Amino acid sequence: MSIARRASPSVTALAWFGAATGAGCGASDRRSEPAYPRNLQPRLDALIKDMRIPAAVVVLRSSQLGDWSATFGHRTADGTEPVRLANHFRIASNTKTMTGTLILQLIQEEELRLDDPVSKYRPEVPNGANITIEQLLTMRSGLFNYTESPDWKRAVGENHRRVWTPEELVALGLAHPPYFPPGQGFHYSNTNTVLLGLIIEQLTGQPLERVMQERIFDRLELKNTSMPARTSNVIPDPHARGYIFGQMKEFIAGKQLRPEQVADAKAGIFKPTDVTDTNPSMAWAAGNVISTADDFARYVKALVAGGLLDAQLQQRRLDSLQPADPADPTGMRYGFQMQTFGPMIGHSGEIPGFGSMGYHDPKRDLTMVVWTTVSGSPDGRDTVAEIGKAIINELYRGSPQDPD
Repeated sequence: MSIARRASPSVTALAWFGAATGAGCGASDRRSEPAYPRNLQPRLDALIKDMRIPAAVVVLRSSQLGDWSATFGHRTADGTEPVRLANHFRIASNTKTMTGTLILQLIQEEELRLDDPVSKYRPEVPNGANITIEQLLTMRSGLFNYTESPDWKRAVGENHRRVWTPEELVALGLAHPPYFPPGQGFHYSNTNTVLLGLIIEQLTGQPLERVMQERIFDRLELKNTSMPARTSNVIPDPHARGYIFGQMKEFIAGKQLRPEQVADAKAGIFKPTDVTDTNPSMAWAAGNVISTADDFARYVKALVAGGLLDAQLQQRRLDSLQPADPADPTGMRYGFQMQTFGPMIGHSGEIPGFGSMGYHDPKRDLTMVVWTTVSGSPDGRDTVAEIGKAIINELYRGSPQDPD
């Protein structure tokens, strides 16, 4: 998962992936429905069935192609009540884009600078005098990712309802040697984003959840989006249940299901485990915001197209996107707490029970939101990434390769 195992996979603009077709079972919004769902929905139906996803929601907003939304599956794995567009879900590491936005707003207000050393605000960070705010934003600080710590994995595996403090999370990351000297590589690390959250609280004198509410949710009129208190593991109603295949201890450790378990899961014999009550304080500034698909789509467009920063800083944010792997210039690019997915810009995330992605293509005025109620398919596929690939494959069919 993106808070515990990795950043989500990327796809270049024309490195398309084949998608199966099958009988439709999703419920779509039929009002002025555009043409593309005729091909897309059957593909998604088959893909969601094959990955044993209990429920999924897709929202597409396009001034050129038309808007479309669809829901798939049921609110509970064994239930009959359909999942709804208005259901709340955990957006997981998409929260990082919000934390990054707050930092950039404070830079815009001259409360701090991109080249400020981290030691100016968090003196406990080793070599913090040589790590900049910009390097935290771009995942190029070298700081160890606390969700790769054996101690964190053990603690979450034993008690996924535990309430964590940000200081505990940072301490787990700082207890390990860095991956590389500052600025000398790229490594997706939740430690970076939790440190940014602490700096926001330090500069504003307010809890991060209040700063999020006032500076992002209220500003964009996101009525169904919230950052809960760290002590809360409650998702507002209405919401679907969230699942993993297997037990939490093995899931957090990154262990894959045995072949016979995969076969039983696909046959419906091996049931997913309900982990809805996981406490998202394990992610805090890196992953504990809750939203709905429509709210999230509105946010994602503002994140990429503008509306939360001035034009100059917004452009600098877009310009910050650089290849995570210099040897693969057409692969995923990461910048100021945002990344690319083929020709689109945004982020994706995974937390026990929920996977999600939100991307926008400013050239085509196209927004894509996907969320699912399972963290990984039985055979280990990233559920939202696979759905996202199928969508891009259809919507960009015949387009010239242009990942910029």
